[in-house]
Amino acid sequence: MAAAAGKTGNGTKTTPDLEADIKQLKADIEALAKQLAATGEHGYGAARRAAALGAEQMKAQSDAAVEALRSNARDIEDQIMTTVREKPVTSLAIAAGVGFLVALLARR
Repeated sequence: MAAAAGKTGNGTKTTPDLEADIKQLKADIEALAKQLAATGEHGYGAARRAAALGAEQMKAQSDAAVEALRSNARDIEDQIMTTVREKPVTSLAIAAGVGFLVALLARR
C-alpha cells in the first residue's frame, strides 16, 4: 500500500501540515482576542452612556421634586399668612401656646 501524499500510513497529518494548522489556529485566536477586546470596549461605552443618561434623568426628576416641594411650601406659607391676617388674636394665642410648650420641653 502506498502512502498518500502529506499523510502517513495511519491517517495522521505530517509535521509540516501540523505546523501550518498551528499557525492558522494562532492567527484565529489573535483575531478572536481582538474581537473580544472590541466588544468589551463597545460594552463599556454603552454602559457609560446608559449611566450618564440615567443620571440626567434622575437629576431632572430631583429638580422637579424640589420645585414641587417649593411650590407646596409657598402655598402653605400663603395659607398661614392669610389665616394670620384674618384671625390675628387666634394666631397670637396659638403662637404663645407653642412658645410655652417649647419652653417646657427645653427646661427638661
